[in-house]
Amino acid sequence: MDEFLQTVERRAYQMARFATGNPEDALDIVQDAMMAFVKRYADKPAEERRPLFFRIVQNRIRDWHRKQNVRNRWTAWWIGSYQDDEDDSDPIARLVDPKGRSPEKELSIRDSGTALQSAIERLPLRQQQAFLLRSFEELSVAETARAMGCAEGSVKTHHSRAVRSLREKLKDHWP
Repeated sequence: MDEFLQTVERRAYQMARFATGNPEDALDIVQDAMMAFVKRYADKPAEERRPLFFRIVQNRIRDWHRKQNVRNRWTAWWIGSYQDDEDDSDPIARLVDPKGRSPEKELSIRDSGTALQSAIERLPLRQQQAFLLRSFEELSVAETARAMGCAEGSVKTHHSRAVRSLREKLKDHWP
C-alpha cells in the first residue's frame, strides 16, 4: 500500500494544487484522500486502486470548492473581498541552471510553464479533472469515468473541450 501511495502522491498533489491554487489546501486534500483510501479500499486489487484513489481526490476537490463558495460569501460580507497573499521569494528559483540555458530561454520556459499552469487552473472543474486524469495520469477513458463518477462520453467531451481551450489559450507559447 505504501508503494502505491508513493506513486500517486505527487500527481495527486499537483492535481489538487491546480484545482485549489493553494499548496496547503492541496496537501490537506491529498492527505485526507490517502487516509480515506487506506481506510476503505486497502483490500482492493492493484488494478482498481488508481481510479478509486483519484475518485476520492476528485471528490475532496469538489468538497473543497463547495466549502470555498460558502466561505467566500461570508468573507465578502465581512471584509468586502477575499485576497490571497503569495510569497514569491523562492530561493531555489534563483539558482543558476546547471544545464547552461540562457536567461532568455529560461525565462521563456518559465513563462510557458506559468501560462500552462494558469490555463489549467482557469479550466472549468470537470474539464480540469478530465484533462489531468487523462493527460497527466494517463488513465483510460473508463478509469477516468470511474474516478470522476460520470459516463465515458462525458469524459471524452470534457477532455476534448479542455484540450481545445488549452490550445487556444497557449497558442502564443508554443509553435
